[in-house]
Amino acid sequence: MVSLQGSPSVPVYIYATVFASFCVITGLIWDICWHISIGRDGLLSPPHLVIYLGAVVAGLFSGFEILRRTFRGSVQEKSASVKIWGFFYSSLGSLFCVWGALSMLASAPFDDWWHNTYGLDVTILSPPHTVLVLGIIGIQFGAMICVIATKNQFKAFKLASFELRKVLDKKLFRLFALSAGFLLTIWFTLLSEELGRMQTHSSSYYIFASAAFPILLMAAGRAVSHKWTITAVAGVYTFLMLATFWIIPLFPAEPKLGPILNHFDHYQGYQFPLLLIIPAIVLDMLRNRYAYYNDWKLALILATAFLLVFLAVQWFFGAFLMESPYARNWFFGSHYWYFGNNPEWEYRYKYAPWNLESTPDFLKGIGIAFLAALISTRIGLAWGNWMHKIQR
Repeated sequence: MVSLQGSPSVPVYIYATVFASFCVITGLIWDICWHISIGRDGLLSPPHLVIYLGAVVAGLFSGFEILRRTFRGSVQEKSASVKIWGFFYSSLGSLFCVWGALSMLASAPFDDWWHNTYGLDVTILSPPHTVLVLGIIGIQFGAMICVIATKNQFKAFKLASFELRKVLDKKLFRLFALSAGFLLTIWFTLLSEELGRMQTHSSSYYIFASAAFPILLMAAGRAVSHKWTITAVAGVYTFLMLATFWIIPLFPAEPKLGPILNHFDHYQGYQFPLLLIIPAIVLDMLRNRYAYYNDWKLALILATAFLLVFLAVQWFFGAFLMESPYARNWFFGSHYWYFGNNPEWEYRYKYAPWNLESTPDFLKGIGIAFLAALISTRIGLAWGNWMHKIQR
């Protein structure tokens, strides 16, 4: 690794993988807005090109790093690498990035063939999109692992003065927060059909959230030693979702696929972000306060806190987005609506009966959500313990 020679610095390929991770998630959100606002897209539509750019950047820079380590790497670099097929030397993160890039690029012609054969997708996770999403996760997880391994290598080999290591730690923490935040965003995107504002008064909403988010938030918080890791990761997710939510609708767009029931002349926004930043702050405070507890006891405390705080904030904020006329503006965007949906639908701005439950059924669902949060939190802590030790 270049950073292990002379005066250490963050390797260029790490910046490239984090940039690639940013490209693929912003391109994906743009692509979703394209489908909501315009309809069918082509293989080389602008959102697809941004996604492909991320795949190419991650694949090329990570591939070059593998070749550089193999043919020009020092003994020290190779000792801190994973050996592939008995010949190539690579960081673990670069392997994920190369695999993710190949998977993403392979999904492009598959997706084009799928649309030409079966028409417009009716769900986010169609077979070609599943291949694409697995590739995106590979790149984003690879970026996280690259940052963690580099941070641990600097620490293990004592390659710099305390002052320089402090500067490098700050840079690497920011890169980690970015890469983990981008992964959290794709995590949310996968479940967004189950986490819309119309479901906020249904227990299934909290079951999906409790199963999906603690595992990643806890893993990030344990992987990198910092007081506010979880808050930083949730902050990146929130900022990215808000930025795309506010910027994309500024551009003109009109539906081009019938039937068109809702007419407009600009992009429709995706979704206002979940208020994960609030439980994230609470989780950081609690995990620092009770850091001396064993992981099982800590998991119980953190899972309970996540569910209670998330339920409190999303229940009322969801009702605001759903029913309040003050949410129907560019800031909160609850007025955005798919062109194929009837704008006069009676349940557009109020909860439909099938999204409401009796009190006993809701409490039963919240009990399931608690078990999901507990399992997710415990797995996240174990996953974070593993990542915290990565040096390759």
